[in-house]
Amino acid sequence: MKKILSMLALITTLGFGLIGNTFADDAVPVADAAPAAVMPEAAANVATPATAEAAPVATATPPVPNKGDTAWMLMATVLVTLMAIPGLGLFYGGLVRQKNMLSVLMQTFMIFSLMGVLWAIYGYSVAFTGGNPFFGGLSKAFLLGITPDSVGATFSKGVYIPEFVFAAFQLTFAAITPALIIGAFAERMKFSAILAFMVLWFTFAYLPMAHMVWYWDGPDAITDAASLATVTANGGWLWAKGALDFAGGTVVHINAGVAGLVAAFMVGKRIGYGKESMTPHSLTLTMVGAALLWVGWFGFNAGSNLEANGFAALALVNTMIATGAATLSWSFSEWLLKGKPSMLGAASGAVAGLVAITPACGFVGPMGAIIIGLLVSPICYFMVAKVKYMIGYDDALDVFGVHAIGGMFGALATGVFVNPALGGMGVYDYVANKVGTYDFAAQMTAQIYAVGTAVVLSATVSFIALKIIDVLIGLRVSEESEREGLDTTEHGERAYHM
Repeated sequence: MKKILSMLALITTLGFGLIGNTFADDAVPVADAAPAAVMPEAAANVATPATAEAAPVATATPPVPNKGDTAWMLMATVLVTLMAIPGLGLFYGGLVRQKNMLSVLMQTFMIFSLMGVLWAIYGYSVAFTGGNPFFGGLSKAFLLGITPDSVGATFSKGVYIPEFVFAAFQLTFAAITPALIIGAFAERMKFSAILAFMVLWFTFAYLPMAHMVWYWDGPDAITDAASLATVTANGGWLWAKGALDFAGGTVVHINAGVAGLVAAFMVGKRIGYGKESMTPHSLTLTMVGAALLWVGWFGFNAGSNLEANGFAALALVNTMIATGAATLSWSFSEWLLKGKPSMLGAASGAVAGLVAITPACGFVGPMGAIIIGLLVSPICYFMVAKVKYMIGYDDALDVFGVHAIGGMFGALATGVFVNPALGGMGVYDYVANKVGTYDFAAQMTAQIYAVGTAVVLSATVSFIALKIIDVLIGLRVSEESEREGLDTTEHGERAYHM
């Protein structure tokens, strides 16, 4: 318990202390601090995903979705699915010992499937309908009322995509995020406990964060200062504060990474950790998984633009070069400190770069993306190579060190490099229909709010959910099962027969 509290203190320091207390005490929300009618979090074409229930433009006929945007979003949805099945499965699977390979693949496959079903039953409605600033309602439970003719808002006025496409795209985010957590407690947690935990965490951590960061009424609802105030009042809590998260730095990576840390403490260390060899059984598969993650991430980031235009291209370019820069900086850091650059280090650097550029990819310029990539890897490398062992927790596949820490850095760096003076895209004024004035203090305050909220919410939900599951069914397999391997004891099969 003391270690968990110590780590939560460390996380809070990272989330709230990186910028300092210069303006935290008297800062005002970005939407209020910026010039009238400016919504920094709603930059045209480069903002966070809009709600699919925005009111269509008042015309004699219903809006017709653009076929090019629709086709792109269908492909982006497929690409994000590729990230999880098989990308994440192979990346994680190669990193564990041979006797646990299939267990990781099974966990990834089943979590993605389970979350997809829950998303259709209630997840989409809770995340992307109105209700209150923290979570939506059940008006679209079971996808009620959504038809092939239903449309969802994008980030340009008068531009729409089919609501089914928007719902499916967001489903893939909701499905892959819980799957990221399994790397923290790999090789030792009961399969039944994993599934139970994922249901609780998805419901009480992921859905509220998605609503708080990404829910708003869409650009067509903003025409003047009065309508802006209405949209702000109806939006998610962090969206209304002006937090920028293009594709999930807070909603996905910090959220999942913090949950992984709490789980690593509560499940405990693997038997033999620090005494027995626990090297990856197939770095070849890990490299294949990392490559699939990189390819699929273009759908994750560029798809979050919701339109096939220049800003989608910007997000794609930034994703490409930030990841390359992070791969290089991790490899050279390792080369300098350990004498040899490793394939595992290169793959880890690529993932760190992908994580860090996720919240920033549609807001920053290419040079800002390169800087983010170059800086994130040494930070994450220090966390996984030094801090983890200093504190003594067994985050088996470094979910916290890469996803949470990389996500925190990326979220804060977004607030810096969105500045047009640094090559960023700025923040958009939907009333004046132009980029508004950048306010560093207000924007960074909003980013810190988002990071801190993700940390506190995920840690709290994870701790309570794991406690409940531990009492009801237990978290960990027996020592005998763990030594034999989860492939045979939990699933009755083996990955290899040699």
